[in-house]
Amino acid sequence: MYEPNVVGDWQEYDEHAGLRVRVHRLEAAEPPRGRDDAAAGLTYFRLRVTVENRGEQSATIHLEDGQIDVRIGPDGEAAFIDWRNSQFIEGFDVYPLRRATAVLYAAGPEDCLSQVDVQIQLRVDDDWADRRLWVGGTGLHEEPVGAPATVREGLARQVSNFLRDQAEEGTA
Repeated sequence: MYEPNVVGDWQEYDEHAGLRVRVHRLEAAEPPRGRDDAAAGLTYFRLRVTVENRGEQSATIHLEDGQIDVRIGPDGEAAFIDWRNSQFIEGFDVYPLRRATAVLYAAGPEDCLSQVDVQIQLRVDDDWADRRLWVGGTGLHEEPVGAPATVREGLARQVSNFLRDQAEEGTA
């Protein structure tokens, strides 16, 4: 079974040597240009998606609307995405040992934000990479670099066990 990444984890792409992606900094935050009227009564949050090139050649990266899907709560409902306040990566050349970061503002009911799923489908040099999934929540915090691996493994194990249990319930 495919296991999702935990928010803060790097995901390497086998088909694009040296490229890796990370969803991180999932936190409550107000948008810089003001709230969208359609998000009335919802709680805003922000997340960052960083693409890093550790390869030997540059790559043209596209990470735009439609390539990021954010689901919240136990039922996986779509979060409101504030496209006006978000910053995407649109045809940017990421050279070796460089990074590019997209900042996404989204909103949803506050009681659903403890469970957030983010799915990314990166486009590299006009080729589509496989979709990748990160799980987290606004109440969960990433460990600082160098934190004990057992903490991260514990959260990843909990997520994996939950998904396995859910799959077993659906197949029985």
